This record gives sequence, C-alpha cells and structure tokens, in this order.
Amino acid sequence: MKVFFIGLPGCGKTTLGIKVANQLKRPFIDLDAEIEKGEGKSVTHIFATAGESQFRQLEQSYLKKCCEMRGDFVMATGGGTPCFLNNIELINQAGLSVFLDTSVDAIADRMLKTEMAKRPLFAGETKETISPRIQHMRTQRIHFYSKATVTLAESDLSPQIIAEVILKSEG
Repeated sequence: MKVFFIGLPGCGKTTLGIKVANQLKRPFIDLDAEIEKGEGKSVTHIFATAGESQFRQLEQSYLKKCCEMRGDFVMATGGGTPCFLNNIELINQAGLSVFLDTSVDAIADRMLKTEMAKRPLFAGETKETISPRIQHMRTQRIHFYSKATVTLAESDLSPQIIAEVILKSEG
C-alpha cells in the first residue's frame, strides 16, 4: 500500500517518513524533492517565479505520477499538498493518508532551528511571528488534514508505532 504523510510544514513528515519507510522496507519519496529533481529548480524558486497557483498545479501533476506508480512506497507530501485541487481525495484513493498532528509550538521550535529559506511560505518569519502564522495555517488547513485515514498525535510519533499502525490499517 502507498502511505502518504500529511500535515503542517515542520511537523515531521520527511523525518518520520524516512524512518517509517525503513521500518516497512519500502521506498521513500519526498514530493518536494521529486518536483525539484524533475524541474531542476528549488520549490522556493518555483514559488517565487511562478507563484503559488502554478506551483500547486505542478505539485498535483507530480503527485498524480507518483499515485500511478506500481508498488508500495511511503511519501512525505508538501504541507499544502492535500489542501489544493482535490489532492486529499487523490491521496485517499491511492493509499493510506496519515496526518501527523503536531503542536504549533513544537513546529515553531523546529522551524526556527532549521533553514527557513527552504520553506517558501515562512520566509522572513521571526520567533515572535512564526507561531501565530503556523496557527493561522493550521486553522485554514485542518479541514483537509482531518480527512486523513489515520491521525496520529505528537505522542504517537515514533517510527515503530507508526509502522504498526500502518500495518494494522492495511489489514
């Protein structure tokens, strides 16, 4: 089965996705990395030059290609991927979606420790502005994230637990 990690930027989709893919012995795909490889440009550059709307269309085309691939995999989607162009329905039809429900404070702490330039929607944010920005984004996107097949709270976010949940969900 194909497994798609969804959630806010900085919630741990890529970090946990790699670990869970290893646990399940499945290939790992980072959707943003696939886009960057295919387009020869960073997601940040695409956002800046083409705009979000064009990026979202490009993102969906890469998501569709991955959904049509044969075989199982674990994917980290972009934070906004499930929230645009009916992508959550596409994801749920193709496999199992797992919403990593991480607290705003934990995400803000992580983001401030990582290179913000890699996150186009958070460029220029500071310690004072990042938490309200993340909370606003969460409010806008929770409707889409709540359509996930499985929701895991922060306390459940160990690779072993997630792998067990996925295997049980697969039947």
